[in-house]
Amino acid sequence: MPPLARIAAGLALGSLGGLAFYALSLPLPWMLGALFVTMVASVAGWPVLGPARLRPAIVAVIGVLLGSRFTSDVVQQAGEAVITLSILLVYLAAVAALVVPYYRLVGRQDWTTAYFAGMPGGLSEMVELGEARGADVSAVVLAHSLRIVLTIGVMAVLFRLVLGYDVGGAGSAAGAKAMPGLADAALMAVCAILGAALGLRLRLPAPSFLGPLILSAGVHMAGITESAPPGLLVNLAQVVLGTILGCRFRGISPTLVLRAGLLSLGATILTLCLALAAALAMRAVTGVGLDQGILALAPGGLTEMGLIALAIHADVAFVALHHVVRILVIIVVAPILSRRLGPGK
Repeated sequence: MPPLARIAAGLALGSLGGLAFYALSLPLPWMLGALFVTMVASVAGWPVLGPARLRPAIVAVIGVLLGSRFTSDVVQQAGEAVITLSILLVYLAAVAALVVPYYRLVGRQDWTTAYFAGMPGGLSEMVELGEARGADVSAVVLAHSLRIVLTIGVMAVLFRLVLGYDVGGAGSAAGAKAMPGLADAALMAVCAILGAALGLRLRLPAPSFLGPLILSAGVHMAGITESAPPGLLVNLAQVVLGTILGCRFRGISPTLVLRAGLLSLGATILTLCLALAAALAMRAVTGVGLDQGILALAPGGLTEMGLIALAIHADVAFVALHHVVRILVIIVVAPILSRRLGPGK
């Protein structure tokens, strides 16, 4: 099949998966449904592809959406953020100290591969840095991809089934506001396009996401607009994002996925236990809600954790800030510490 037909097949399967999860009232249905179905199809060897080139546009839409949840109250929380960010730094050190040796000793990887597989940074950043240091790139990709997938699933189920939140409504939460008028729609389009361009120019991590988020946050905090992207557009964005994530497993054998999945499950459980401890510390010191603290620390993707925060009406700004700082700290620290390791594969 030509690439366009395989992309169409992937999106069709992703849409069916999202629709099925929505019909079953499962958590975060449009993204998780698309992700699950396309991941199974990819591992099974079906001719599906994710529209990877659309990812910058998709995450820009989600960035504008999450930026619309920033208010003037964010500035007033600066003092509290200093304390919670300090707890975040201790948490990151604890994750590195436990999860990197876990991959080395349990996963039997060389130290360089274990280091970049276990560090709680972004997928693309850890793959790029790991490849430059001679790590086993496929192992790093699997570790971080599965970590993100497992964390999204655990967080969605935790908040829906255990804590009773409605995690099915990230899209409808955005649609709760009135449909944007032409002026507001144009302003949000500018935030998406100009923000992505500025993110690339400034070399921000996840530039197509952070740039639009920052611009959208600025215009909303300034009171220029209160609009957000419509729910239908956000749901479509989630289907595409889930399809892209699921199709990352194309060409990987079921046996390898199972082995890497079990290894990643152990690492994710370790990390989530540390996240829970750090979130409890945040609540004890600053009074931050436990649900909000867990989302700010959970080892999922910045975009995905932001969507869950939006769905349960948590403080998106708080969650986004801590994930941005996490990524930036790891990007700066990881290359420095990696020089002390021996050569990878």
